[in-house]
Amino acid sequence: MTWSKFLRSQAAVACDFATVDTATLHRFYLLFFIDIPTRTVYFGGITEHPTGTWTTQAARNLFLRHCEELADATALVRDRGSQFVDAFDEVFRSEGCKILKTLIRAPVANAFAERWIGTLRRELLDRTLIWNRHQLERLVTDYINHYNQHRPHRSLEQQPPSGDRSEPPHGPLRIVKSTRCDGLINEYRNAA
Repeated sequence: MTWSKFLRSQAAVACDFATVDTATLHRFYLLFFIDIPTRTVYFGGITEHPTGTWTTQAARNLFLRHCEELADATALVRDRGSQFVDAFDEVFRSEGCKILKTLIRAPVANAFAERWIGTLRRELLDRTLIWNRHQLERLVTDYINHYNQHRPHRSLEQQPPSGDRSEPPHGPLRIVKSTRCDGLINEYRNAA
């Protein structure tokens, strides 16, 4: 069995930090969680100093906000970063999840999280200058909403993780365009 098939069979959640450098040379760390079977991304938070205490509180907040969506999760895939302390793992164990730590210097083992970081960079962060934490949080939150509700995924048969899965209308179409992330991303929908 491949690692990818194993993760899908475990209904795993992957987490990782993405680093974002601002135009003023500040570095922020973006914590996110991705539900592997559904590809739904959950925003964990942004900080300049990812300590174990901060990361543990972010995990608690994840389950306070998204307990129902993560009810089927049976495993957490994470790297061996120092910010993932025992208390962080205990939050997931108390929800019935096994902790799967990736090998040292093996980003392929957390491929779903790494792929999402690459998507975030290509579609959002490489196309704009980030000035401060407030702007970064606003853009990333908007992008995650776009990713979860509109962006098609090949593994989900070109459907978004939590968007509208209804059949397309037959007959003449009228397309409505809207923008996300301060105009960086365009979304197109069928008008009712």
